[in-house]
Amino acid sequence: MFLKEIKNPNDLKKIPEDKLPELCDEIRSELIEKVSNTGGHLASNLGVVELTVALHSVFNCPEDSIIFDVGHQSYVHKMLTGRYDKFDTLRKADGLSGFMNPKESEYDPFISGHSSTSLSCGFGISKANTMLGNYGRVICVIGDGALTGGLAYEALNNIGRSNENMIIILNDNKMSISKNVGAMAKYLSDVRTRSSYISTKRNVKGKLSKIALIGRPITRLIEKTKQALKYLVLKQNMFEALGFYYLGPVDGHDVHKMIDVLKSAKEINSMPIVIHAVTTKGKGYNFAESSPESYHGVSSFDYEIGLQSISYGYSEAFGNALCEIAEKNSKICAITAAMADGTGLTKFAEKYPDRFFDVGIAEQHAVTFAAGLASKGMVPVFAVYSSFLQRAFDQIIHDCSIINQHVVFCIDRAGIVGRDGATHNGLFDVAFLSEIPNVSIFTPSNYSELKQMLNVAVNERSSVCAVRYPRTVEPKNAENYYNGDSYYIKNRSSSKIIVTYGNLFNHANKTDYSVCKLNELKIDDSLIDKLLKFNEIYFFEEGIENGGIGQILASKLLETGYKGKYRLTAINEFVSQDDIDSLLKKYLLDTDSMNHIISEE
Repeated sequence: MFLKEIKNPNDLKKIPEDKLPELCDEIRSELIEKVSNTGGHLASNLGVVELTVALHSVFNCPEDSIIFDVGHQSYVHKMLTGRYDKFDTLRKADGLSGFMNPKESEYDPFISGHSSTSLSCGFGISKANTMLGNYGRVICVIGDGALTGGLAYEALNNIGRSNENMIIILNDNKMSISKNVGAMAKYLSDVRTRSSYISTKRNVKGKLSKIALIGRPITRLIEKTKQALKYLVLKQNMFEALGFYYLGPVDGHDVHKMIDVLKSAKEINSMPIVIHAVTTKGKGYNFAESSPESYHGVSSFDYEIGLQSISYGYSEAFGNALCEIAEKNSKICAITAAMADGTGLTKFAEKYPDRFFDVGIAEQHAVTFAAGLASKGMVPVFAVYSSFLQRAFDQIIHDCSIINQHVVFCIDRAGIVGRDGATHNGLFDVAFLSEIPNVSIFTPSNYSELKQMLNVAVNERSSVCAVRYPRTVEPKNAENYYNGDSYYIKNRSSSKIIVTYGNLFNHANKTDYSVCKLNELKIDDSLIDKLLKFNEIYFFEEGIENGGIGQILASKLLETGYKGKYRLTAINEFVSQDDIDSLLKKYLLDTDSMNHIISEE
């Protein structure tokens, strides 16, 4: 085995180049076996094996900085930078992160859990190197899916007019999580498929190789001829128009060709470079190649037989409920940011294709697009992970809330998400949404309540609404406690009461104490009057403490002159990776912790 001998990238460089395909085969086999045990992002990493081996064969990390966008495609990078021996700890408590993280290794120059960030931070690192006199190169690996995000275009615009020696590798696999959509996907498809461009470039390159013999004037003429022929064939190369030197398309699974093109790029020192590498998501594993969406992010599975049936969760319950509601309301539209499958919208997309919109990895655009739909009387429902909705905070305020548009946000992965760690936990949506006027926040505790609350948000409200739900499945024999009221109190003849919402209600409901379930996250006078009857109030919140509903309740109680005891248990830090049950216990949010806290005080 080669991998056991690779403790750092210098060890990789000792392997003869003709042996690198064998190394790639070994890496691919290890990826399939390891990820099938730990869970994680499989298809995306299978697609960048040769590309990553070539990168570490040519460049010298950590002096050179390699940034993967999104960092879920950095597993091979981790294997080649001294972390292969720890790969069994991937996504486990105190183990390897599923994303790039500079706290984990000096070979990870920047954190990268969300999409479309690599070019901006890479440009910053490159500029800092220039100002500090460092000679390290910056190489950003960005997928065609991430190029649907607006931040990437802002960075391209900035980088293209600079003279920084950045190298951008466009990993073109025609996929983000769902199949890519939009003009960029079509453009890259045109570039890939026009063999006339590739043959023209090859012929002109042959002529340019003789430039040392024919002098500068003819050199400039040939270069202009090359550009003219390229524009004639492709009409225009977007990257070159922005100021980049463009190389490609190149087969991203041919490690020798990748090494050659990277060496060529390394010799160019006067301008930023784009290398267009064409890859296949899931390469080398038939199940993943045929269904890359299913194998994007996986739990543990038997790799010999592939993924079996997936448990029915909140995402699927939401998708089914929306389809039923949309059948009776033709104005309902569904929006996803490249995550139709992940958010449960695949069925809606098939059933109502004219009312389904995949906008790419562009949450800001999705929100303002939804506001535009709402302004003409449509009812847009944007299904999005909590941690990704953070990226559209301004759009929620400026484009939706100020003019009170009827936009519905269905917030998946609310609260602790577990193995994906700090970049993906949904801990902040309550805090930032609750401070915005004209926003109603619904918090179901089971699938039945989810359907009811979604129906209210869509058909009975006329302002901004959010329905938030966790990554977990509903508990067995879950009871419905929603009848349209904003709260429900289960009084167990106790002077102590727990106040909570969403998934935590299922934990609080197993204690011996009275429980107040918030169906909507608002603290009104009626609720305060009810709570004042209790001597001790305990608020448990699966979210960030500062700005959370627990603090808002504390403020309201203080205003009334409440003399009883109030204790808030929430989260005050970024939550690391582990399974959800362990994390709830760690932050004292499970049933046993609730009982213990209250009984001890």
